[in-house]
Amino acid sequence: MTQRIPARAVLLDMDGTLVDSTAVVERLWLEWAQPHGLDPQRVLQVVHGRQGHQSMAILLPERDHAINLAENAEMLAREAADVDGVVAIGGAQQLLSALERHPHAIVTSANVALMTARMEAAGLAVPDLTITAESVTASKPHPEGFLKAASLLGVEPADCVVFEDSPAGIQAGLTAGMRVVGVGGPATANGPTYAVDDLTEITIIERPDGFELTIG
Repeated sequence: MTQRIPARAVLLDMDGTLVDSTAVVERLWLEWAQPHGLDPQRVLQVVHGRQGHQSMAILLPERDHAINLAENAEMLAREAADVDGVVAIGGAQQLLSALERHPHAIVTSANVALMTARMEAAGLAVPDLTITAESVTASKPHPEGFLKAASLLGVEPADCVVFEDSPAGIQAGLTAGMRVVGVGGPATANGPTYAVDDLTEITIIERPDGFELTIG
């Protein structure tokens, strides 16, 4: 059954939503975690969707945050340099092309360098508006990034549709008062408003007062 979602803006996460970078993210984070004796499963539950220094603070709560900030900078540089296996999520290019004439933005926990490297590796064009780690003071699951994107686009939060895959990102979108499309099978467990296996299930239809997303 086709689902129809009226919208005035679309806000897109990057990792796991537009770009499949799972292999490199998990490889580098597990390398980081090993000297600390952290449980790999716990690490993988925490790191997706958050800024790195916040993940480190959760995993090593007693550690000086200045160390987290320094190691996060190193991690971001390593991630930006390692794009082996980074590919576009199915339907990402078609969705971005369809959104070119409508308000949309990327809202990612990556910094500009990492976002640019991964989007380029996946062969995807970067939208005019991007909200990155440098743009916010609070990481997902805080809604700051999504609310800032909506404000800059001049669209009310309730008229925005978020595309996300991670628990932190889905929570951020819902907390912002937006409807959330969960991307990928595991996303359904985190309570998105709608869910798709990948972006090939999304079609954009023009409307006089904006546009409409259809699923199915």
